[in-house]
Amino acid sequence: MTTNCLCDTGKPYDNCCGRWHAGRPAPTAVALMRSRYTAFALENADYLLATWHPEMRPDIVDIDPELTWTGLRIIATTDGKAWDTEGTVTFAASYTSPEGAGELREVSRFFFEDGRWYYYDGTY
Repeated sequence: MTTNCLCDTGKPYDNCCGRWHAGRPAPTAVALMRSRYTAFALENADYLLATWHPEMRPDIVDIDPELTWTGLRIIATTDGKAWDTEGTVTFAASYTSPEGAGELREVSRFFFEDGRWYYYDGTY
């Protein structure tokens, strides 16, 4: 894919979230957050499950095909760098649906285990 990544970095997909979707571990909690947003937008449930912490991972990911993700804004982060073991990312993700436009805001928690970051949970 040569188009810009859907996570709003302005980078080409292959040089952004595409690397993580192809199997390389995301280096930071923010990178994982962005790649998970892009995975939702691309309906990549396998990637979402693989990057969900095993303690919290659901059996399936229910992706609404009528929802179109239209933008991601990172609001704040705490920790989540290469040398950390946990971090949070506060974000706002905009979308459109048959009911109209909306925005999802969440503070997501991430943990670094076994050489990779995992999404743990989030609060709205």
